[in-house]
Amino acid sequence: MKLLVAALEAELTAFPAELPGFDRLVTGPGKLQATFALTRALDAGDYDEILVVGTAGAINPLLTSRVYDVDAAIQHDVTDVDGIVGQHVSLPARVETGREGITIATGDHFVDDEEAVGVILPLGAGLVDMETYAYIWVANQFGVPIRVLKSVSDRAKDGAITDWRATVAACSEQLRETVREEYGV
Repeated sequence: MKLLVAALEAELTAFPAELPGFDRLVTGPGKLQATFALTRALDAGDYDEILVVGTAGAINPLLTSRVYDVDAAIQHDVTDVDGIVGQHVSLPARVETGREGITIATGDHFVDDEEAVGVILPLGAGLVDMETYAYIWVANQFGVPIRVLKSVSDRAKDGAITDWRATVAACSEQLRETVREEYGV
């Protein structure tokens, strides 16, 4: 059995309520809710794979509006004792899925301004979201393979939240089509 995970129900609007071979989990937005919900699910069930689907802002201007596989996640909203952005005092700077793809920067706020993008982009990520680091970290703690598919919803600059609201349904359709093609369900 696999576990289909999304932060928000809106990201799953194109998915049927019951997807054969998958349990479904909506965690809520942000790293803490993602960590809590996924930890509870993995503690209660035995899964062969976690499949995360969701939206992300594209901070790399070369990225187009499509679905990307995530290879790793970093945190853009932490600093260590030396003040180094992206370094946590006790967590790894980077967590990996073991897949080929693009790196995503995770933080507990919705990125929607050019100045924030300017700070995050040099950390080496192409996308930004609010949960992926937590999902990968928890999956790694439990030893469960994880795949993260992200559909670009916005450019993470001024007006991004308006863009997200306007595109989340289309992103869900893109994600559903990718899952249909790659998982046959």
